[in-house]
Amino acid sequence: MTRVLIADDHALVRDGLRRIIESTPGLSVAGEAKDGDEVIAKVRAGGFEILLLDMSMPGKSGLDLIRHVKSISAKLPILVLSMHAEEQYAVRAMRTGASGYLTKDSAGAQLVAAIQKVAAGSMYITEMVARQLALGINPATGSALPHEALSDRELEVFRGLVAGESVTAIAERMSLSVKTISTHKARSLEKMQLAGRAE
Repeated sequence: MTRVLIADDHALVRDGLRRIIESTPGLSVAGEAKDGDEVIAKVRAGGFEILLLDMSMPGKSGLDLIRHVKSISAKLPILVLSMHAEEQYAVRAMRTGASGYLTKDSAGAQLVAAIQKVAAGSMYITEMVARQLALGINPATGSALPHEALSDRELEVFRGLVAGESVTAIAERMSLSVKTISTHKARSLEKMQLAGRAE
């Protein structure tokens, strides 16, 4: 029996995931976590074989959370389930230590297949992500995209800015100082050769 920890901040999503997992022979849900702090506590406690992780939760989230989990339990497979399109985060998640990446618009059968593959010790990646990992470039154009030059933190700040969040709101969400977020913002704009936030 493969036990799965579901980590997502939305109760309806957790309920849906639980139903899919528990209706599959050989899979069971060992517990749930609704924020990054709960994920860390449950990883320390153990009792499951796979972490099904949402990339965007309150507190520590995203790539930082993957790194933290891997520092506690290096061999724990992490299957990321995200609202972000593959081209935005999948390669970064895999390079950070995730064993697979699925978007939330994936079918239930695809989720089950991904869990089973990761449980067997393999990686679960789509063909597009495999190409990006192998080439390190945008396959469509043959050149790197501007945002690919950003560090993980800079990318997270950039995404917040694009979503209309203020520097203060981003700092609060990421548990960092406003000054640190402002520095990441400035570096992001510089690396992407943008004159300002509007551009």
